[in-house]
Amino acid sequence: MSELDITQTNVAVDQLLEVTDNPRHRYMLESYNRHRYLEMAGRYREIFSPEMTVEHPVYRFDFYGQKLFLDGREQVETVYREWTETDQCVFYSEEEELAVGDTMIVSRSRLSQQTLGAALVEMGIEADPEAMYLATTRIAMIWPYDSRCRMIGEDVWEYETSEREFVKLAPAEVVTAKRSGELLEPLIKPLPSFDDSLLIAA
Repeated sequence: MSELDITQTNVAVDQLLEVTDNPRHRYMLESYNRHRYLEMAGRYREIFSPEMTVEHPVYRFDFYGQKLFLDGREQVETVYREWTETDQCVFYSEEEELAVGDTMIVSRSRLSQQTLGAALVEMGIEADPEAMYLATTRIAMIWPYDSRCRMIGEDVWEYETSEREFVKLAPAEVVTAKRSGELLEPLIKPLPSFDDSLLIAA
């Protein structure tokens, strides 16, 4: 397995922030940055704070031949909780291309996620159900935001299957949610205060 550093997962976000002057776009990128770090750190409850996420987020996932539709906070939070409790909240994003507009953030990357072998088996993928894997593929994401820069949901899909890879991890290679949280804690920054000047017409 190649050496992956979870603290570098959001490097593309930091790079885009360095060249972004638009205050609304900067606020959205800061929120996107915080959301991803919180998710990987197992602090998913904080993602649903009123300044970050709408009351009824909607997620659509389509990868590894599986489609998942999550309608509302309860369904989304259930997935985040399961990922955290099973150490599947650990992600690595490489070669991320990122763009931000007034109402959305768009991303393409090579994404790796710690994934239970049992979950892969359920998807029809040959795997050891007792092991943890690093599942890698090319994904695209659209995250829409409302007029107050709150995330409305996530649309995530696999756009290239030729680079799919499932690497079985030795127990010592698995990063626990607890360890991920320790590594990412210094990088999780509070959001700046929202200014009404950032509002756009809904």
